[in-house]
Amino acid sequence: MPKKPDTGTPDFTEIGGSPVPGLTLRHVLRGHTGGITRIAWSPDGKYLASPSSDKTIRIWDVSEGECVGTLIGHDGQVNCIAWSPDGQLLASVSFDKTIRLWNVSNSKHLLTAKGHTDLIWSIAWSPDGQYLATGSKDK
Repeated sequence: MPKKPDTGTPDFTEIGGSPVPGLTLRHVLRGHTGGITRIAWSPDGKYLASPSSDKTIRIWDVSEGECVGTLIGHDGQVNCIAWSPDGQLLASVSFDKTIRLWNVSNSKHLLTAKGHTDLIWSIAWSPDGQYLATGSKDK
């Protein structure tokens, strides 16, 4: 097999390789057709959620490196997601100016909340899981 030319840039796609001493690349997660805006670990550390400009959220099994669910429903780029403290729900915000709540175990959309008049950038759960806070360009 021919050797790759040295470009001076680490190859981040080689499983088992490491761009940083002490770290090992375990998986490359592929599936989104648009850029990933942020990622969030589930509270138990078993899953990652990735919101994307392709208007979807993917749920990834970290140990297997597989997509175990795709959440579809937003009409715009999904900017931010947050896991509920118990890991059962995922909240998302989008350029479509909505907040959505999802059941992670079956990838079902539970509800949509509206009220912001401009782009929503961030979302977070309260520690007790009773409230959501959002940050929007509408101030």
